[in-house]
Amino acid sequence: MSKTTKIALGIVGIAIIIALALVSMYNGLVRGNETVTTAWAQVETQYQRRFDLIPNLVESVKSVLKQEQTVFGDLAEARTKYAGAVSPEAKVAAANGVESVLSRLLVIMENYPQLKSNETVQTLMAQLEGAENRISVERSRYNESVKVFNIKVKTFPTNMIAGWFGFSPRTMFEAVKGAETAPKVDLKIE
Repeated sequence: MSKTTKIALGIVGIAIIIALALVSMYNGLVRGNETVTTAWAQVETQYQRRFDLIPNLVESVKSVLKQEQTVFGDLAEARTKYAGAVSPEAKVAAANGVESVLSRLLVIMENYPQLKSNETVQTLMAQLEGAENRISVERSRYNESVKVFNIKVKTFPTNMIAGWFGFSPRTMFEAVKGAETAPKVDLKIE
């Protein structure tokens, strides 16, 4: 074999190795993006479960809590905002609004012994607690998949492939500002 043939084969071999590495990086980005999308779908599935439970809970306590009608209006408004949100970031913000109003409702309900003894309310509350736990788990999974994907998108040399094909970092799920403070409810029973 001549020296020129060996050089040509070496160049072709290096080109094939580089092409395979590029394809592997691209495929890794596609897998990571799909993992994040799937994780977000799981979060939305759990949100939907929660939203399906909320109207039943509201109807169960509405008659007892006539003076707390603003909470029900706020809850309906927050659910409407979620339904109208299109991006994951907008849905996160809307979901945080639902959580804020829902936590106010739960605090209010704690102050009514007749609700605590109502079997329907107890069952719905247990289901809602389960939904909240599932949401927390799915958010954690989503954030983990976003972390893994973002590391790929930001590290060299995959960041060059990501830039060429339009992959960009995804947004993590973060708690809404003030979430660390428990809601205060001032009941004025007349």
